[in-house]
Amino acid sequence: MKSEVERELPAKIESTVHVVMTDSQRGLYNQILEDVRPRVFDAIKQKGVRGASVSILAALLRLRQVCNHPNSIDALKEQPGFDSGKFELLQELVTEALESGRKILLFSQFKEMLAIIRRWLQEISVNYLYLDGATRQRQELIDQFNSNPEVRLFLISLKAGGTGLNLTAADTVIIYDPWWNPAVEGQAVDRAHRIGQTKTVSVYRLVTENSIEQKIMDLKAKKAKLVDALVNENGLSTLNLSRADLESLFSPIGEAEGITEAPASN
Repeated sequence: MKSEVERELPAKIESTVHVVMTDSQRGLYNQILEDVRPRVFDAIKQKGVRGASVSILAALLRLRQVCNHPNSIDALKEQPGFDSGKFELLQELVTEALESGRKILLFSQFKEMLAIIRRWLQEISVNYLYLDGATRQRQELIDQFNSNPEVRLFLISLKAGGTGLNLTAADTVIIYDPWWNPAVEGQAVDRAHRIGQTKTVSVYRLVTENSIEQKIMDLKAKKAKLVDALVNENGLSTLNLSRADLESLFSPIGEAEGITEAPASN
């Protein structure tokens, strides 16, 4: 059993790191929210929550992309003037971890965001490996990461990295955009925290404060079955998802509250 195996493993220290949006990011978030909110609720009024699932999912996706980085949206990919509080935090976190000699698994659900991260790593001349659903020769990459001390960063698409990877050379896991299904996210973390691991594993989940990301995390904490009601492989259902929940998800953002960190040990 997994619970029995985990008792034999080194500690896993999990932290949720909250970060505020930059001014440009907040402006775009509000602009998109003002655009999608009436469309979502018009669709719900006409079709109900289940019938409006396509509109809801599209709106949630766009807001999540802004939380990651505005330039991860295809239409804004080359648009200058945008930055991201979360991306700035990631740069600090990765730099400090590499300087401390750690080996890192960095997960994101969005290949567009991984592309932005890759460009930054190339600019600062950091060796890294990359894996998404289209990658072949997966085992060669795994072996290289586990055996080569010069390669200390592995960028992985969350869905592609959920199973079948043994990456116990890593002692740091960063979830750039937390997955709303904790089982999928847990599978990613378990790529490092599994039999063969000899070091404490630090896990960081990056959440944009006062945004769709934090609202989802808050709802997850309140409703154990919300995972079944939100974005998953089967789309969106009405289970445990009320109009009040949707009003909360698509509510305007307030004043920024700074960065906080909430650690929890396992």
